[in-house]
Amino acid sequence: MTSTPLKSLALASLLAMASTGAFAQNVAIVNGKAVPKTRLDALATQIERAGRPVTPEMQGQLRDEVIAREIFMQEADKQGLAQTDDFRNQMELARQSILIRELFSEFQKKNPVTDAEMKAEYDKFVAANSGKEYKARHILVEKEDQAKAILASLKKGGKFEDIAKKQSKDPGSGANGGDLDWANPEGYVPEFSQALVKLNKGQTVDAPVKTQFGWHIIRLDDVRTPQLPPFDQVKPQLQQQMVQQKLGKYQEELRAKAKIE
Repeated sequence: MTSTPLKSLALASLLAMASTGAFAQNVAIVNGKAVPKTRLDALATQIERAGRPVTPEMQGQLRDEVIAREIFMQEADKQGLAQTDDFRNQMELARQSILIRELFSEFQKKNPVTDAEMKAEYDKFVAANSGKEYKARHILVEKEDQAKAILASLKKGGKFEDIAKKQSKDPGSGANGGDLDWANPEGYVPEFSQALVKLNKGQTVDAPVKTQFGWHIIRLDDVRTPQLPPFDQVKPQLQQQMVQQKLGKYQEELRAKAKIE
């Protein structure tokens, strides 16, 4: 007489346990269709990869988001949008993007930039920039007689900066009174550089200097030994730059190996 109620009670208990297990694996059930927790986890991972931390307070928002997506997906399926050519093409592009991203991510994991590589690159930079820096001004004109006339005006007391603003055809420095700021002389064309390094601080060239750009009147304002930033200070930027360089080289190698007809 009591077996039926006991069986019903046992069955109800099993169903409850099964239901609890199902909800542990799912975020929700939408119109009878389960929304697995793995979707929420994948969305959280996507956000973290974009550089945003996922806090415990965001869990409710993420749950709402995956549920909303399921609702909208079900409606899109009802309308047959998944069967269109446009959808298939977009899905293929999305698949390619994800796979390529994973490919490059895997490459970077297996080929990290080491401290030794960064230090070697830093040492090369220091060696290339260890010479003196010169702070110079110049006035650039097209013809030699113009340059000679400017030199004569300067010897009579003309102000270098004012003449540069009025007559220099160098749009970059002319507006700033001919100021070229601090620079390594090797960065200039040879004729300009050779004339510059012969000058003493505050001295102006005795004769115009001809280069491929025209005729220059050059004045040396100051000389200094460059203060390069320490390795630890530039390490993050150097690492980012070298990671991109390695990835770029890897991409070029793949392109070179590919057989394209």
